[in-house]
Amino acid sequence: MACVELKNINKTFGKEEILPCVNLRIEDGEFVVFVGPSGCGKSTLLRLIAGLEDPTGGDIEIDGEVVTEQSPKERGVGMVFQSYALYPHMSVYENIAFGLKLGKANKGRIREWVEKTAQVLQLEKLLDRKPRELSGGQRQRVAIGRAMAREPRIMLFDEPLSNLDASLRVQMRTEIAKLHDRLQSTMIYVTHDQVEAMTLADKIVVLNKGNVEQVGTPYELYEHPASLFVAGFIGSPRMNLMPGRIAAGAGSDRTQVDVDGLGTLAINRDTAELAQGDAVTVGVRPEHFHLEVSGPDQGLEVVNVEYLGNEAYVYIELPVMEELLVVRQPVPCEITPGQRVVLSTDADLVHVFDSNDRALAAHAQQPETAGLAEAASR
Repeated sequence: MACVELKNINKTFGKEEILPCVNLRIEDGEFVVFVGPSGCGKSTLLRLIAGLEDPTGGDIEIDGEVVTEQSPKERGVGMVFQSYALYPHMSVYENIAFGLKLGKANKGRIREWVEKTAQVLQLEKLLDRKPRELSGGQRQRVAIGRAMAREPRIMLFDEPLSNLDASLRVQMRTEIAKLHDRLQSTMIYVTHDQVEAMTLADKIVVLNKGNVEQVGTPYELYEHPASLFVAGFIGSPRMNLMPGRIAAGAGSDRTQVDVDGLGTLAINRDTAELAQGDAVTVGVRPEHFHLEVSGPDQGLEVVNVEYLGNEAYVYIELPVMEELLVVRQPVPCEITPGQRVVLSTDADLVHVFDSNDRALAAHAQQPETAGLAEAASR
């Protein structure tokens, strides 16, 4: 196991600043996932930790030792790349065993670990093949196996499952989680896939334009997003984000917010620094809307309904928004396109973001929940 600490890490390529200033601590044995959109700097940050890139400024420490100038081998890291990076002239067995041979392990131990790794990754029947004889998914599994067999102090994964089919991705997520439980080594994993981040991570680091937006457990990021970016990025379908303004009660525990076309919303958020009329962004998760069918000239229009087997997504048009509202519904769902519906929600489940895109904290004392004013949406 190893603790990793990044102190004031800066990285530029020419005149372009990729990572302005990153400070982050990863504890011994943690499974940490870097997640964010393409170009946010997550792979660059991983390569800096691995020693494959040099930071423009700042220090990287492993177990309290500054390793900024050390090579990847000296840092004791193993890395799985998005590209396979396999030795084309070696068999699957030889590729997996390569690191163990460099470490001067005896042949019996090498065979034991290669066979165990191959079993985990379903490669037992492929050990004699060369990389050119494998599919893309099989090559990636060999690359994972090569890093697994060495059992390094820190394992780094750069989107390792992106080339696998859907069913194998699910299986490999489970196997990687089991691997972490067995090795108890520090693992850092880069992905743009929220499902991978939410299911694998002890701690998630959300990156946006090279900045760390929020660090926390999957639960914390989903239930308590610290910024508008995190609220819109974490969750599938994403949180419904609607323009609003403070209607009444600013600074109290019974503040109300107006959302054009939807109604007046009671919220349980600290609005001490806001005044009546201030613009805010209101966020509601798809599963936190309550939906009722209304009359033909009332409420909002249903545009589409997606049936997913275990649930349904109801898409509703809100005139002030370009994007449709999404409401998650249990099945069987009897809502059909063209119907009119009324939406409501509970005050405790409404997120509010100020003009700087920062989340307003919830009050310590929970007020009674209240829904949208029906008069506004009927």
